[in-house]
Amino acid sequence: MAGFGDTVDPEEIGRFAEQSADWWDPSGSFRPLHRINPVRIDFIRRALLAHFRRDARSLSPFTGLSLADLGCGGGLVAEPMTRLGFAVTGLDAGAEAIAVARIHAEAGGLPIDYRVADIDRLAAAGERFDVVLALEILEHLADRDAFLAALGALVKPGGAVIGATLNRTARSFALAIVGAEYVLGWLPRGTHEWRRFVRPSEFVLGLRRAGLATTRLAGLGYDWRHGEWCESEDLSVNYLLAAVRR
Repeated sequence: MAGFGDTVDPEEIGRFAEQSADWWDPSGSFRPLHRINPVRIDFIRRALLAHFRRDARSLSPFTGLSLADLGCGGGLVAEPMTRLGFAVTGLDAGAEAIAVARIHAEAGGLPIDYRVADIDRLAAAGERFDVVLALEILEHLADRDAFLAALGALVKPGGAVIGATLNRTARSFALAIVGAEYVLGWLPRGTHEWRRFVRPSEFVLGLRRAGLATTRLAGLGYDWRHGEWCESEDLSVNYLLAAVRR
């Protein structure tokens, strides 16, 4: 297996490092992540409530469970996961992002274990988690298969994985790159490289090889009438995935 140092392109790390000061600015370069975050968190919450059979009425239904957020960035998902009761470990290859995440979590009194970490060393050390998140990271990797193999080693028996990424289609090129980066300016130009987008079949197969069975796929679409992101049945651009280790 390869660690973050082998799977993540150094140019990608550098690009995000340049933007690290914007992580918690809802109008900055990470604005699209802020906009899709409510939909992502709702998907994660519903999938894991069902999988672990937790009480949906509880404010912190996942107390007693551990979660690793791979490619956590500035902590946009790690913080709400902590508030839902998870003991969260956030990993990222970028030291700048982790520094921002630590400061923000400390200001909010949230006990998140943030690390500039090598995923292989984490797995080799015997660390295992009830839940592993891989959100908007696969499309930035140099070696996706090695990353998914390492990810699988981190999931406890009976645990779950939630992923989110971009499909490799003509529509995703038109909307996620030409539209979002060059026409609308939602993202800095060069944020994505289309050939690294991941078809659902490739994601599902990579997880299956790592011993994980996919249980749910959902699209992430933009409602132009209301200016909001929403869950949909259209997987052609952005999509979400849930998988479990039996």
